Amino acid sequence: MLEKESEMLEAKEEKEMELEMKHCQPEKEEGEDEAVYSTGETEYAKDQMKMLVLIWSAALFSVTGSDADTGYSEMRNPYCDREYCVTLNVRKLRAEAGLCVVIPCSFKTAEGFKTQHIVWYKCEASEAGCERPVMIFHTNKSTDVQPGFEGRVSLIEHVIQNNCSIIISDLKESDSGSYHLRVIGELNRKTDGFTFIPKVNVSVEGLKQKPTVMIPTLTEGQQATLTCTAPGLCSGSVPEITWTWRGAGGTESYIEGNRTDYKTENLTDVTQRHSSTLTFNALAKHHNSNITCKISFKDKTTTEGSSALTVNCEYF
Repeated sequence: MLEKESEMLEAKEEKEMELEMKHCQPEKEEGEDEAVYSTGETEYAKDQMKMLVLIWSAALFSVTGSDADTGYSEMRNPYCDREYCVTLNVRKLRAEAGLCVVIPCSFKTAEGFKTQHIVWYKCEASEAGCERPVMIFHTNKSTDVQPGFEGRVSLIEHVIQNNCSIIISDLKESDSGSYHLRVIGELNRKTDGFTFIPKVNVSVEGLKQKPTVMIPTLTEGQQATLTCTAPGLCSGSVPEITWTWRGAGGTESYIEGNRTDYKTENLTDVTQRHSSTLTFNALAKHHNSNITCKISFKDKTTTEGSSALTVNCEYF
């Protein structure tokens, strides 16, 4: 009788050990505090564009679908009035707050006209006739532009002859509206200018894109590095990236010995990729927990993404 009970007890212990090794389930710990890991903003250099094709291609990743789901719709080009012509490759653009948008543009002026400055105007979306346009960009830095646009609009220079393309960073929903071009220069030794009629309609929606969280294979007792990449490829304000860990069962916990690092990768002169890494030693209690990466852009525009952690156990 005793021998039989002993055999049954040994079998039960073996089964429990097998389940523990298979699932690697840690015991729930109480009284643990929330951990929030932040990477501060870093300085960035705002340079001019060298290759329009690369910029336009990169910017499409920050523009959501429009007509034909391409993020833009084409218009007949060029549009000419007398000897003044403008080529706008898009008629409509849809973008998201916190990111950027590129308005590709080139122009041609009358013979003898010497271009000195390029100016961009914005009309409110509610104004059908654009009776009160506001200046949002001027190549003369001493000229005042509409408050709120200072430092957010850059001209993409020296790419093609008579290039007038601009990039608008740190987008806000209030940036929605129509944009049109004016050139200022000299004709027959007199100051002259020409305002082009065609406009590009820009619609800025709330931020929907999520950060990308990359998680490698996690093994108990070994160091691991998680990577979070912010959406968009713009060179506007550097976003803040914050890590938050929530333990199994919903308890908020602190990952001891963690280290965060911030990285900015320059893709072109005016496009960048921002990311943050979180390095820590994987433990059994991290199994079935959730890690959240939060991106905070300028003007309190935020987005976040979460992923579950699976920790593999090693027994010697």
